[in-house]
Amino acid sequence: MQAERKDLGGGFAAVERLLREARTDARRTGYVLVGDEAYLQQEARRGLIRALLDPSLMDFCLSEVDLAEASVFEALDRVSSPSLMAPFQIVFVRNVKLLYQRGAKKDEFAAIEKYLRNPNPQALLVFVADHLHIPADSRRMDMQEKDRYERIRETLGEFCGLVELAQPDEATALRWAVESCAAAGCTLTPDAARELTDALHADLMQMASELEKLRLYVGDKRSIDVADVEAMVEAARQRSLYELTDAISAHDAARSLSLLRGLLNASDAGEDGAIGYLHMLARTFRQMLVILEKNVRDSRAIWQALWPGFRVAPFAVDDLIRQARRYRSREDLMRMLERVARADMEIRSSPPDKAMVLERMVIDLARIGAAPAR
Repeated sequence: MQAERKDLGGGFAAVERLLREARTDARRTGYVLVGDEAYLQQEARRGLIRALLDPSLMDFCLSEVDLAEASVFEALDRVSSPSLMAPFQIVFVRNVKLLYQRGAKKDEFAAIEKYLRNPNPQALLVFVADHLHIPADSRRMDMQEKDRYERIRETLGEFCGLVELAQPDEATALRWAVESCAAAGCTLTPDAARELTDALHADLMQMASELEKLRLYVGDKRSIDVADVEAMVEAARQRSLYELTDAISAHDAARSLSLLRGLLNASDAGEDGAIGYLHMLARTFRQMLVILEKNVRDSRAIWQALWPGFRVAPFAVDDLIRQARRYRSREDLMRMLERVARADMEIRSSPPDKAMVLERMVIDLARIGAAPAR
């Protein structure tokens, strides 16, 4: 985490504290990574492995236990048993949410407490509680998420160190992007950083992936500008997205569903990229709202209506104006934003089928503003 060492705060600082502590005698024998910020979770995991394990002995000192497939007792058995082949071991426990579902888990929590009161000093137990979302501003955490966090704090938090993987705000994500590029010997211009952050809605995992592609794209130039971001990020993601919003604004539910499935199938993340698509849809509908409110009718006027960092990719200007003008009122677009927000809440609650949540949303969006059937 070279680029995060400049006091970016929030979840970055929490991971840095964890990794500093892991290298000292102050290290706890158990930790809980709390929050669904995937990039920070990945960095915490990688940092712990680098700090504590011998790369040549990974098969003997690194374990993963998924509570959807095994019990917490199996995880405790693994972490309690000294490895005959490695001096230290780490056991990661996933699907922690299953410890908090229906039915009392008194035996499970009692066993965890018993182990952590008398732990194996040559092992680390790490629970991954990624079933809740911690926003950059904790005051904006909804009541359901607060309740989930309190239950973790009052149970696992009694004996484990809590590491809060809070989502960064846009300003922090922007700084991180610039510093990450600098650490890799590449310059990311301020405008390019803003464009990337806005396009990917401060999603660190997506930003890290796109930055790696951009560094390869610019090659020996060693500098990434707005044009590079538009060429490699905006165009690739938004052309298909604008086809989807075109079908939605035309109130064509069947074509909308077909395009959505194409997006999901074409994405490396599949349905796990759902939140990213929701963010992109919300941004596009907000742009439409501004276009409608400011009565934008041509591409010359759109650059005055939409401010830097909120502008449309040049190839999509005419399409977006046409799509926005299909709606009769701002109320229709407000209803669409509300429907996307509701789908976002459903996705974050870890439904069994994220694709189905998106499909229901797309059908509802295609109906908003449609002329009543005669």
